[in-house]
Amino acid sequence: QVQLRESGPGLVKPSQTLSLTCSLTGMPISREHYRWTWIRQPPGKGLEWMGFRTSTDNTFYSPALKSRTVISRNTSKNQFTLRLDSVTTEDTDVYYCAAFYGCDLKLWGRGTRVTVCS
Repeated sequence: QVQLRESGPGLVKPSQTLSLTCSLTGMPISREHYRWTWIRQPPGKGLEWMGFRTSTDNTFYSPALKSRTVISRNTSKNQFTLRLDSVTTEDTDVYYCAAFYGCDLKLWGRGTRVTVCS
């Protein structure tokens, strides 16, 4: 079964770096034309697209988060990761990883809740 699963710390302190991992099973992350994507949802609000890395290792980030965000890919582990620097309480969200084939949503993780709190 092809699926994505997020993992990472549930609690991060302000000013620290948040690192989340998305593990892909059932297909290789090197598959062409995919966009390995991170999306988040603040409590009680809508979804916010954060960015993606393509199968050819091009990256695209939300302008609002670009200065603090890095999405990387590890083909040997079949994973992609999110790094978000200098977090604040405004980064308290549920974080989702997703896979788009071009513009078509193919996979969506269950999400992982992250709380920024001292």
